[in-house]
Formats: sequence, C-alpha cells, structure tokens
Amino acid sequence: MSVFLRTAGRWGGIFTIILLIITLLKQLIAFVGFVMFAIKVALVLVFIALMLLIVVLMMRTRSKRRREAEEL
Repeated sequence: MSVFLRTAGRWGGIFTIILLIITLLKQLIAFVGFVMFAIKVALVLVFIALMLLIVVLMMRTRSKRRREAEEL
C-alpha cells in the first residue's frame, strides 16, 4: 500500500506540474493576443489622428491663401 501511495504521489505531482505549465501557456498566449490587439488599436488611432491633422492643416492653408488673395 505504501508503494502505491508513493507512486501515485510522484505521478500526481508530475501530472499537476504538466497541467500548471499548460495553463500558464494558455494564459501567456491570451496575454500576447491582448497585447497585439492593443497595439493594432493604437496604430489605427494614430493613423486617424494623422489623417485629421493633415485635413486641418490643408483647411488652414487654404483659408490663409484665400485671405492673402483677398488682401491683394
């Protein structure tokens, strides 16, 4: 009976460690996925901000040219 408990204890420990490693890897993959999603969202927001900045600068330059043309 003692040999059976000792063997079950060893195999149970090994099995538990394997399950913990698998769980850790799943969590790590989920975290990496979340980080990649956050980076993609940040890139899209930066792109939209850049496009808005370009449009604002175009409108400002256009209105400045109109004022200069009216002053002449």
